[in-house]
Amino acid sequence: MSYRFKNVVAAAFALTIAGCAGQNTHDLLNRTTVAVPASDIAATHEIFVATTRQRAAKEPRQVFDGDRSLTTSYARVDVTVPKSHKVGAIERAKGSANSNPAKDFTAKDVIYYKDAPQFAKAVGADIAMRGDRALVFVHGFNNGFDDGIYRLTQIAHDTKYPGTPVLFSWASSAKTTGYLYDKDSANAARDDLEATLRMLAKTRVKNIDIIAHSMGTWLTMEALRQLAITGDRDLGGKLGYVILASPDIDVDVFKKQMIRYGKPTKPFAILLSGDDRALKLSSFISGDKPRVGDYGNAADLASYGVAVVDLTKTKGGDQLNHAKFADNPFLVQLLGDRLRAPAGLASDEAQLDDLGQGLGKAVGSVAEVVITTPFKVLTIATGG
Repeated sequence: MSYRFKNVVAAAFALTIAGCAGQNTHDLLNRTTVAVPASDIAATHEIFVATTRQRAAKEPRQVFDGDRSLTTSYARVDVTVPKSHKVGAIERAKGSANSNPAKDFTAKDVIYYKDAPQFAKAVGADIAMRGDRALVFVHGFNNGFDDGIYRLTQIAHDTKYPGTPVLFSWASSAKTTGYLYDKDSANAARDDLEATLRMLAKTRVKNIDIIAHSMGTWLTMEALRQLAITGDRDLGGKLGYVILASPDIDVDVFKKQMIRYGKPTKPFAILLSGDDRALKLSSFISGDKPRVGDYGNAADLASYGVAVVDLTKTKGGDQLNHAKFADNPFLVQLLGDRLRAPAGLASDEAQLDDLGQGLGKAVGSVAEVVITTPFKVLTIATGG
């Protein structure tokens, strides 16, 4: 058995056990209210949601399930974070048990909006109150609605993001066997993500930052490509940071997307890792075509105007090494440092170097990290 085939088998086994999400059930709401002292709660985060999922009729605790909707639904989920929370972790109850707010991330309220105008009014008011910034998170393959809610809550909390968190949740089946279904669901959601970004741009927002993960990066790139085709690729100058973490995109497809999009005028970063086992399996499924998230030629990617950050030697939070951007505490801290400073008016050499060096310096648990920009290659020793 070849080394590569062993890698693929190991990745498949790991996905079967954990997946991108790592949960056997996808219940978001508790059956009954669990009361704890206010002193046990670190914070409550209001997560605004645009989703192409169906409302969960069979399992209402899931709120939205993995079935596709032909229209976008809107909601807000209020989530508490326990005082005992550790940076980079998502503390969750086991199986379908009730979440304990003193120990677990807990969704305590869900508000549904009847249509896009009602949602736009609500999210616009929150953006104006919080500092005129919005962070859009697009989740990846094998994610339930709960996974996206909790991941964005963790990112917003750990990075201390100074704005409004918005989850775009597309209809992943949340099954390890659902790769092709998920890819089609991502394709089907392109117009919905584009419309959501345009909706946000019509509020008082000054910066719309985007973090996309795994298959969600494909969806994000397609929406950005569509914006470029219409002549509004930067959302009237309101597009901020674009961060593609572990991109599950064919390298050639990504290049064509970037050619259509053009050289970014705001900081645009790709976080990749050569030991990403989930992407090894994705490459195998896709006919041995390399994925952007584990591509070995950073200079090739950087030539399209992006900063490429190689996190191969950083430690991930699980055996897949597929979510280092959020579960590595040092990297999370760096993301917070960068995101708290609004993206500048242009992604010139200094901005991209600053983004790259900051990413490198944040990862303090490894020997080095390599950052490749269109202008230079930086190797940063961290002494780990």
